Amino acid sequence: MALDPTSRARFNLEKANILLLDDTPMGMAILVQIVTGLGAKKLHRCTDVEMAKQVASNTQLDLAIVDALPPSGAGYGFVKWLRNTAQEPNCYTPVLMTTAHTPRSDINRARDCGSHLIVKKPIAPIVLLERIIWVSKEGRPFLFSGDYVGPDRRFRDERPPGGVGRRREDAPASGPPPATTPSDDETASSASSLT
Repeated sequence: MALDPTSRARFNLEKANILLLDDTPMGMAILVQIVTGLGAKKLHRCTDVEMAKQVASNTQLDLAIVDALPPSGAGYGFVKWLRNTAQEPNCYTPVLMTTAHTPRSDINRARDCGSHLIVKKPIAPIVLLERIIWVSKEGRPFLFSGDYVGPDRRFRDERPPGGVGRRREDAPASGPPPATTPSDDETASSASSLT
């Protein structure tokens, strides 16, 4: 989803209760500037996981923006705790993970702990807004499967092109017409036209 920079649409997070988890002063300052620029007023600034757990236990959240907290990766643990241990409705809170490094292993780890999306730092305000809007509209169902609790990890909704079925069984029973061979009369008539 890409927002048109010339759009006159207005987005306001004024009534949203947002948890921010980042242990660096600069990272927290940037997050605060971005979300307050989007109208947010109810911010819970957490610099460690224990503080974030306390906020999640006592406040109903609308959004959580959680840093991975390298090198320990404690941010992933917080999201897993939020999904498995926090009371309703906070266990269903949309979570955006942030990190400066996005190797495939970290993306998989963010997905598998139950976050909705991962956003690479440095964060552009338009990118964060696009992700917030996308998460608010996408409506992926929550799964409770084995040791995973979180939004359905399969979120691509790519339908088959032009009404074509996804499997061979979806093809019409008639199928293509069988190949035909020319009859003896057709062969004879085509041969006589050549002479």
